[in-house]
Amino acid sequence: MTERLPVLASLRGGSVVTVGTFDGVHRGHQDVLARLVARAAERSLPSVLVTFDPHPLEVVNPQAAPALLTVGDEKLEVIAESGVDYAIVVPFTTEFSHLSAEAFVTGVLRARYGMTELLIGHDHGFGRGRSGDIDVLRSLGAAQGFGVDVVPPVAASDGRAVSSTFIRRAVAGGDLARAAVGLGRNYSVSGKVVPGAQRGREMGFRTLNLASPPARKLLPPEGVYAVRAQTHLGAFGGMMNLGGRPTFGEAERSLEVHLFDANGDWYGRTVRVDFVKRLRDTQRFDNPAALVAQLHRDEADARRALTVPSTEPTFPSSA
Repeated sequence: MTERLPVLASLRGGSVVTVGTFDGVHRGHQDVLARLVARAAERSLPSVLVTFDPHPLEVVNPQAAPALLTVGDEKLEVIAESGVDYAIVVPFTTEFSHLSAEAFVTGVLRARYGMTELLIGHDHGFGRGRSGDIDVLRSLGAAQGFGVDVVPPVAASDGRAVSSTFIRRAVAGGDLARAAVGLGRNYSVSGKVVPGAQRGREMGFRTLNLASPPARKLLPPEGVYAVRAQTHLGAFGGMMNLGGRPTFGEAERSLEVHLFDANGDWYGRTVRVDFVKRLRDTQRFDNPAALVAQLHRDEADARRALTVPSTEPTFPSSA
């Protein structure tokens, strides 16, 4: 096994560790990370997050593997904002999946990362067959001399727990408001700006064409969205077409973003697009002029959507 970050000498003196897939880094995950950072500071120890790539189910049960809320550096970007000292990404392989909970704790968390205290979510389990449940971990902690702290779930306004499962359902169903409640931020997709057909420029709506995200990235339904884009030149409001270009006879899904009040060169740059509101379905127009007229209406709708403060809806139970 290897990690993207080396095992540092500073961890040999002890560390406070959490472990998990952390897909989405939602409000529940953020609570775990906040507690991790605070506990590590109290003990004057480094805080360490251990996560996995790919998602473990992609290896042990591919048919059951979920679409992902965060892929690649998307997850690390959110984790970086938490203040965690080290985020260690362990490649999850078939060989790794065969490790027992005891072997993972003893040979990885303790021997390699100097774990002296473990924080885990209330429903977490790891090791072969997720055998490392809370009782097993506490037993290992008592035998090996490390503490185990179980973090309770974070609840939304109706008292029900925030979960990755429900956030996925909200995104897949186009319910971006509820997804944002669970995430604590707007759902987003990141991609590198690539050359396009430049039709937008000709119609007066210059667009940034984003490279397609990895296949496992979950996207909301196709349509036109009000968005906020985070770029190397700053943040901009805008609108995005997620889907084909039926007016031009192109069915292949694309991500085209028009930024408001922005000028610059974005080719080759990575842009993060935050979904704010779904405006309409992707549709075919009789001619480019009719499309341009609709784009002007979309811009007005998107600008209004970007000025409306969000309110927290009731959060359904996870499954």
